[in-house]
Amino acid sequence: MRRKPVPPAPDALDRLWDAHRAVPLIPGSEDDCCGRVATRLDVTPDEGRDWLVFCQSLGLAREVSRGFERVRDDPDPDDLRRAFEENVFGAREALDALNDEPMSADAVFEAFEPTVPNWERHRDPEGWESRWRDRVARLLDWAVLFDAAARTSDGYVAVEHSA
Repeated sequence: MRRKPVPPAPDALDRLWDAHRAVPLIPGSEDDCCGRVATRLDVTPDEGRDWLVFCQSLGLAREVSRGFERVRDDPDPDDLRRAFEENVFGAREALDALNDEPMSADAVFEAFEPTVPNWERHRDPEGWESRWRDRVARLLDWAVLFDAAARTSDGYVAVEHSA
């Protein structure tokens, strides 16, 4: 399943590892886990929920019958990149828009825009575009952290990986 939450990308992956360590080893309720992540990262509970779901998308946390628990395995960078591309809604589409020529986040959004679900457009006709432009920029920044894209002075470019 592809999940939507994408927290703002930090400057380094240390913040992701902080969120990962905040998820309990012994399963806790969703509210407890969101609160732990929010406290550790000094963010709001809603932002903590986004981080928890993002960790789940990356295979760093999992939902079990009693709530959420931390996944103990330490994924390598290729595992994180693949999980990001496969499990985060929009990541693959944003990356597919990139090529060898630098593209601005706005140019990537223009290529990405047809994939925005219609229900998102109808839910907030006045604000969906700015929310999704921000989402694409966040996806691109995470893609750089996961070495799926590179940032240049002129924008973003694709980074090729062997399968």
